[in-house]
Amino acid sequence: MIDVAGAGIGFVLMLGLMFIGLHVATALFIVSALGCVVYLGVPTLMSFGENAWGVLNDFIMTAIPLFILLGEILLRAGITERMYNSLSDWLSRFPGGLLHTNIGASALFAAVSGSSVATAATIGTVALPAFRSRRYNERLVLGSIASGATLGILIPPSINLIIYGAITNTSIGRLFAAGILPGFGLAGLFMVTIAALCIWRPEWAGLREERAPLADRLRRLGALMPPFFIFVVVMGSIYLGWATPTEAAALGVVGALVLAAGNGKLTFAMLHSAFEATIRTTAMILLIILAAFFLNFVISILGIPQTMANFVAETGATPLMTMLLLTIFYLILGCFLETLSMMIATVPVVVPIVVALGLDPVWFGIYLVIMMEMALVTPPMGMNLYVVQGVRGGGPIRDVVIGTLPFLAVRIVFVAAIIFWPEIVLWFPNLMFN
Repeated sequence: MIDVAGAGIGFVLMLGLMFIGLHVATALFIVSALGCVVYLGVPTLMSFGENAWGVLNDFIMTAIPLFILLGEILLRAGITERMYNSLSDWLSRFPGGLLHTNIGASALFAAVSGSSVATAATIGTVALPAFRSRRYNERLVLGSIASGATLGILIPPSINLIIYGAITNTSIGRLFAAGILPGFGLAGLFMVTIAALCIWRPEWAGLREERAPLADRLRRLGALMPPFFIFVVVMGSIYLGWATPTEAAALGVVGALVLAAGNGKLTFAMLHSAFEATIRTTAMILLIILAAFFLNFVISILGIPQTMANFVAETGATPLMTMLLLTIFYLILGCFLETLSMMIATVPVVVPIVVALGLDPVWFGIYLVIMMEMALVTPPMGMNLYVVQGVRGGGPIRDVVIGTLPFLAVRIVFVAAIIFWPEIVLWFPNLMFN
């Protein structure tokens, strides 16, 4: 069994390789291979092929490209713009006006796309032109889009929750159920934050919108039905026991194709671009997962999880102290690592420690995803900052960073809340799954 010093050296080496720009999968495999050669011998390294075959033939992995394809089809079917306009009819009357629409649209699109980056790009493209002539505070506009889009990896179906569940052997259905209240709860807190800021500084809320007639608002309300339909099909089939997450993802794709056909967008060109984007993203994610599973295999043989758990037990650290240290650790790590890399690199070591302390792995999965959300909007590696800045097309990126700060503060408070009251996360999955 490897000691704590050896495990620490391997972990620092892995992070160092990522920091210098090496591809995540390559960094993971190099550390795994070194662990095999130094501690276990070359024959263990030769088992990589068998390990890879087992991982890629896991049925749950098929859900990843299916959920990516679902988001790509909806993105190209023109559903998002109509959804945004419909939400603006009803949310723009609150203090903050159209800023609430950014959060509401992000939450709804997140509930069908499973990706924060896709949500940021889509909502940013639709929303930013609507603000340019209305004198809203630009930083708050950019911050609301970047922060609202982070909900894409928390509100189910979430690709990151699927990956976490696959690595830790945790129920995907319970993880999805656990993400619903925190996801929509954070969306509500973001909207409360916007209202409070705009009551404090009314000039940030831009020009007062003239309310559309009730008949027009009711007619445009139908634009909310497509994303709601997909959400019900996917999540309902899982919770009613009619389908596994992978089968539910396939049902969602079929539903998205029907919606695209109804909008007159189902063409060979659209399908080609959706398939191409899906293949590119899936290849990147599965390569990382493949290397992560092999690393997980190696550290399990080396006994690193047991060593780290014993080390934490010997230090006498309480669960609360451990979670506070992990929160600081993830806040710092999120400044330098991409979110998926951060999760893949730390889960094999951290989760056994958390479980040994008596914490629920479902709860920790939601906690980890919220910490990953923070990483999406913290410089210098915050991906959503660059996506929104790219859609914006000019100006200093510090405007986007400053705009996200109020929402980042809300998220830190929310993390503290779920640490002290885990029932916020666990109540609904416990109710659904008895």
